[in-house]
Amino acid sequence: MKTLPKTLAPTLALAAVALATPLTAQADYPEKPVEFVIPFPPGDLEDILTRMIADEFTKEYGVPAGVVNKPGGGGGPFPGAVEVANADADGYTVGSFVSDVVLTGPQIGIPALSPNPFEPIGVFVTYPFVIATSGDAPYSSIDELAAYAQDNEVALGHFGAMLTPTQITFALAKAKGFDFAYEAAFDALDCNSLASGDVDVMNTTLQLIMPCLDDVKVLASIGAERIPLTPDTPTVAEVEPALNMALWNGLFVKADVPQDARDKIAAVAEKVMASEAAKQLAADTGALIYWQDAAEAEAQIEADMETLATISGLLE
Repeated sequence: MKTLPKTLAPTLALAAVALATPLTAQADYPEKPVEFVIPFPPGDLEDILTRMIADEFTKEYGVPAGVVNKPGGGGGPFPGAVEVANADADGYTVGSFVSDVVLTGPQIGIPALSPNPFEPIGVFVTYPFVIATSGDAPYSSIDELAAYAQDNEVALGHFGAMLTPTQITFALAKAKGFDFAYEAAFDALDCNSLASGDVDVMNTTLQLIMPCLDDVKVLASIGAERIPLTPDTPTVAEVEPALNMALWNGLFVKADVPQDARDKIAAVAEKVMASEAAKQLAADTGALIYWQDAAEAEAQIEADMETLATISGLLE
């Protein structure tokens, strides 16, 4: 009987041991802390809901999960999105992005975002976005604003010139025959923004002006449906049907993130959006809170791109 060469026997013995040992080189996800990155300041709906997702993720999988806010993203350069784009594609850095990160980010010359490096895990909220003004403004509707702006300067505050609500507002003004005399981007647009006189009209979410809702005028809401908390306020789509579009937020990862990681993140997010806490938040804020999976999110992105093309045509 032949015997193995002395130099080969140890090698084969090690191979046998390796075959008998469970594979541990790729540990089950997650095995270390997970970051959910938001390219905006804390306090709004995407921040609240993403923190709920992070908390539930920790409970579900036993690893720390937290939210990192990266202010300064209105209309680019989206520093939070760039951070996710530059992170390893391992599922430990997840973007909680407003739709414009993926709709307009690749179009405005940010190298890390062009071409779009992200794929959706799912979409979870449609914002109750509004066009608002101070309670003592001499106009109470979009038509009255249009008439006033013919002879007076009106300053618009927004979160970024290229963002969907701002583009819709520019297009609406154009359709109504006027332009804003001044416009500027802000990290936050809340009750103080109007009270201080920094802006005359602003695009913001209803959440940010809830404390002073009785002291402001909501001229229109941006989206397909009226907001339950402002039922008498028309949508922009009612005023100008071609501008039927809403702003939403979803979870995104780099294209090469493993499916297992995506599935586990999605499972937690879907559970959170079906929770009683999320339902109460929807009732309190007028937001639409739901879970739209990756395939549905991709279809939404495609439809929104077509609507943005229509809006761009109106602004040319």
